[in-house]
Amino acid sequence: MLSVQLGALITAALLMIMGTVALVYLDNVVKKIIGAAFIGDGVNLLLISLGYKVNGITYIFLQNMEVNNFLGQASYPLPFALVLTSIVIGASTLAVMLAMTVVLYKRHGTLSASVLLNDKRFGEDNNE
Repeated sequence: MLSVQLGALITAALLMIMGTVALVYLDNVVKKIIGAAFIGDGVNLLLISLGYKVNGITYIFLQNMEVNNFLGQASYPLPFALVLTSIVIGASTLAVMLAMTVVLYKRHGTLSASVLLNDKRFGEDNNE
């Protein structure tokens, strides 16, 4: 039977591979942004799975707990704190990337990365 941690690690690897393929091979800017989000979600899942501990307990120390027993069974809190911070930063950057995509589409009329990179007006500051 597949363990939970191994399944999460495989899923994280697949998310990161799919995101990398989307960034490299797809031409649509929105699909590239979704690929970047997949990479971020894969990294978050990887960090969470590294913090997983079989039969672990919540890392809240209660008054009736024995210290050695608590330290031996508590899960690792650092990956969870890192992922929480990463989710907030990822949501903010995703919103900025999507806003920039709307501006690109309004200005150039396309979301094709190859067309945008070959457009002579791309680097200029035209106030149309």
